[in-house]
Amino acid sequence: MSERTRIVIVGGGFAGFSAARALLKTLPPDSGAEIVLVNRTDYFLYLPLLPEVSAAVIDPRRVTVSLPAALPGVRLALGEVTALMLDERKLTYVDPEGTSRALDYDRLIVAVGSVNKLLPIPGIAEHAHGFRSVPEALYLRDHVIRQVELAAAADDPVERDARCTFVVVGAGYTGTEVAAQGPLFTAAIARHHRELAGQRMRWLLLDLAPKVLPELDRRLSRAADRVLRRRGVEIMTGTSVKEAATGGVLLTTGEFVPSRTLVWCVGVRPDPLVESAGVATQRGRLCVEPTLVVPGHSEVFACGDAAAVPDLTRPGEVTAMTAQHATRQGTLAGHNLAATLGHGEMREYRHHDLGFVVDLGGAQAAANPLHIPMSGLPAKAVTRGYHLMAMPGNRVRTAVDWALDATLGRQTVQLGLVRSAAVPLETAPRQS
Repeated sequence: MSERTRIVIVGGGFAGFSAARALLKTLPPDSGAEIVLVNRTDYFLYLPLLPEVSAAVIDPRRVTVSLPAALPGVRLALGEVTALMLDERKLTYVDPEGTSRALDYDRLIVAVGSVNKLLPIPGIAEHAHGFRSVPEALYLRDHVIRQVELAAAADDPVERDARCTFVVVGAGYTGTEVAAQGPLFTAAIARHHRELAGQRMRWLLLDLAPKVLPELDRRLSRAADRVLRRRGVEIMTGTSVKEAATGGVLLTTGEFVPSRTLVWCVGVRPDPLVESAGVATQRGRLCVEPTLVVPGHSEVFACGDAAAVPDLTRPGEVTAMTAQHATRQGTLAGHNLAATLGHGEMREYRHHDLGFVVDLGGAQAAANPLHIPMSGLPAKAVTRGYHLMAMPGNRVRTAVDWALDATLGRQTVQLGLVRSAAVPLETAPRQS
């Protein structure tokens, strides 16, 4: 290894953060390596708890962990990468003030993650609210509070009903959690407005799939379905949005639903940046070897949602785009990169799914730890325990927020920190 080897990591989400932490643990202090992390924010975002931020259960600072504080010895380059030039071992990025910069590297880890999946549906980009970042969660929280408060001030019952109708598209993990938290949140807001006594708070959950949480065990899907219906959520399977407008949404069934709120949780797609790298991709993800090395570029590794990692536990398939895989792949990418510098040995990625957790708000959850189906309070305990273990920081503060929510209730006040122009769905931040 030369006297100074520059290692650049693109993306500070689950994969990039784990890669940086693995490098810090694996490389000795006198290795002479410089680790640079390029990320558009100065924090790691713990994405699974965003629905609780949008429902005012926890403070937004709980889901953000300072990168400089958590990764001492890693140089943070704030900015968004605009081009990867693998043949030249260089990348370009734009910093928060709009200045274009270039960065050379000796080793590279691509962990740019994913972005919102947009479908060619008229009005979606203009009227739907995404759910991939802190600004989006904060905006949605303020927006829901504002709609209920405006409904309380409205004399027209038609307008009031529209403002009290909330449409969530996508019944996967995120959409189901948002829809589950929603009725509890709007009920908490409405309690402070006598004008809304008896007013129906209507929440709809749409998906083209035949059931909620279609990727889960049938029993747990049914358990989540029961919780949602018990709270009054209208689950419309086999249904999606045909067109979105200012005054509501037109469903694929032909029904028009007057509403001022459309939450887009359809899913994610790999960041388009990887397709511009000039190497082979599979469905928008960089093709890699089981060691996470990009073929033809032994100095480049890719992991997380940006990489089509062969799933050695399911021959012929690639790993799913989940935080569980991203975290473990990031750790392996860091170890394998260190091995190319003479520290350790290269290993192949092999990981069996350990299960999942879905928080359904209140005392309800669904979980499948080690493939043991659970629901209700036991699942809730497992879910919160998992999150506290998985979070790289803010554990005590998060637990305190949960305790305060259970005893004192949530704070239902607009902060006005994020305007709609700051969170357009088509330009939502990446999450690795």
